[in-house]
Amino acid sequence: MEKTKLNRRKDRIFEIIFEADTYYGKLFDILLLVVIMISVGLVMLESVPMINAKHHKLLVILEWIVTAIFTVEYGFRLYCVRKPWRYFFSFYGIIDLLSILPTYLGIIYPQTKYLSSIRILRLFRIFRIFGLTQFNRGGYTMLIALRKSRAKIVVFLAFVILIVVVIGSIMYVVEGKHPESGFTSIPISIYWAIVTLTTVGYGDIAPVTSVGKFLASVVMIIGYGVIAVPTGIVSAEAMSANLGESKRTTQVCQNCHDQNHEEAANYCKTCGNPLK
Repeated sequence: MEKTKLNRRKDRIFEIIFEADTYYGKLFDILLLVVIMISVGLVMLESVPMINAKHHKLLVILEWIVTAIFTVEYGFRLYCVRKPWRYFFSFYGIIDLLSILPTYLGIIYPQTKYLSSIRILRLFRIFRIFGLTQFNRGGYTMLIALRKSRAKIVVFLAFVILIVVVIGSIMYVVEGKHPESGFTSIPISIYWAIVTLTTVGYGDIAPVTSVGKFLASVVMIIGYGVIAVPTGIVSAEAMSANLGESKRTTQVCQNCHDQNHEEAANYCKTCGNPLK
């Protein structure tokens, strides 16, 4: 009997904390988002010297209060899930842990407390909280597209690495002996090739010979194609994934913590566990 009550209590906490289909679940997440925004604002204010000098003690107290809230919330999340280690190593589990660690590490390494701004990543939950299912589905579609195009992107990046190594080596041969050249080694030349190929163009290193300038022009033109290729790969996969898209809910599997299930789904699409 006691075990049944305990399980019911855990299920109730799980429903409130992890899902946004109920009134209390949505209310909990909205309050949590408000606290997240406040905590990020506190970190920003503390980094401003003038404000920190006047209100340092107040900012520190408020930061510890927020951290205590996040710590208790994280503890409840671990308590109510069936397999805590799965949540611990999940995307949101890692983000939730990283949101409380900087404050505690700040006791030993003061500068690390400013990393608390990573809590802003927890705002990803806003898409499911306010019923913005079209954005939620859009994010899920992009995730599918990135997974499907993973192999193509890896091959493409490998090709780009080969190009920058070759171009960097050629530029070192062409420019290396010139007294005014900044191409003093192959690694530096490869760095220039990466900056130029990606169209970033810091301008800290530039060719001085005619051949080097011609090669730089070729690299710049290739750079526009380099930007377009991965975009096209992901876009094609996104279109393909979007065609088979169906309406989804905020239901979270209690066993594997997978979400974005179809509206009419009775079982988890990943592990087969019954959904509520």
